[in-house]
Amino acid sequence: MRIEVTSEVFHPWQLLESYQREQTALAGKYGATAAFVGSMRDFNEGDDVAEMHLEHYPGMTETFLRELAEQSLKQWSLLDVLIAHRVGTVRPNDAIVLVAVWSAHRASAFEACRSIMEQLKSRAPFWKKETLGSGDTRWVEKNTPG
Repeated sequence: MRIEVTSEVFHPWQLLESYQREQTALAGKYGATAAFVGSMRDFNEGDDVAEMHLEHYPGMTETFLRELAEQSLKQWSLLDVLIAHRVGTVRPNDAIVLVAVWSAHRASAFEACRSIMEQLKSRAPFWKKETLGSGDTRWVEKNTPG
């Protein structure tokens, strides 16, 4: 299991590939890998968005994500979980989040990946402040529906 909260730009498909390659204990054990990559859009609530700043509480956020991953490992009998999430300033097209799970079967992988992502969006301690195309700023009050 790996949980990563970073202010650095990350390339989700490269991260997924390198993590999977490093996890030699997974070799031959999984029949399904499900992954979700969330990226920043250049619009929200009808406005152009130039950038977004994601804030979090270090330690608290990682603990929440780790507990979410551990719960998912048990609930769906997963073999492994990888969660990577950006903080700091992100721009349109930047990857914000990667959730990947490995399982013996596809149903568990699909269900677990979606559940992790939905819980992350609705419960994880992240706060988003958008800078609009006009230069105005605003806090995002709600997440987009899943």
